Amino acid sequence: MKSLTDGDFTEAGEPFALFAQWFEDAKSSEPNDPNAMALATVDPSGLPNVRMVLMKGWDEAGFVFYTNTESAKGREVLGTLKAALVFHWKSLKRQVRVRGLIEQVSDAEADAYFQSRPRDSRIGAWASQQSRPLETRFALEKAVALNAAKYAIGEVPRPPHWTGFRILPVEMEFWHDRPFRLHDRVVFRRELPNSGWTKVRLYP
Repeated sequence: MKSLTDGDFTEAGEPFALFAQWFEDAKSSEPNDPNAMALATVDPSGLPNVRMVLMKGWDEAGFVFYTNTESAKGREVLGTLKAALVFHWKSLKRQVRVRGLIEQVSDAEADAYFQSRPRDSRIGAWASQQSRPLETRFALEKAVALNAAKYAIGEVPRPPHWTGFRILPVEMEFWHDRPFRLHDRVVFRRELPNSGWTKVRLYP
């Protein structure tokens, strides 16, 4: 396993190729969900929220996740159009931090991903009033049964309140564990999602 002192890290001019290499390493070494990421948002009062979600796609535009837009997460994302995330790969002793702006994915992109999910997950997206109070487990199971009956024949359409968001990075930091807490940290920054990157090494 290489550290950031190796030439391919110090010479990296932009972060996405480095992320691609680290993500491939994680897919080989992480026992569960190498695409898991902690997603941070803030509510209208400015109080932070963080939760684990799954990255469902990425490219040089950004990192994509899906959610119910009426959930706490969805409302906070739409309220600020900003978010932060962290990938932590314990097996590699590495993490990647991302901060950026938010854009909604296209309807075509959301539809395609929704139809790729297991049928029961698609039913669940209709049944769950995500983040809102639930009287009993039975109420959820009843909602699942009702929606399963409603969509017993044919495809399950994507709910209008369910879509994807793309985090457009303006900052990406790569952290690698080193002995005695003298960790390697390199951060890439840019003013806007379509700007060029600058890079700086940080003290641990």
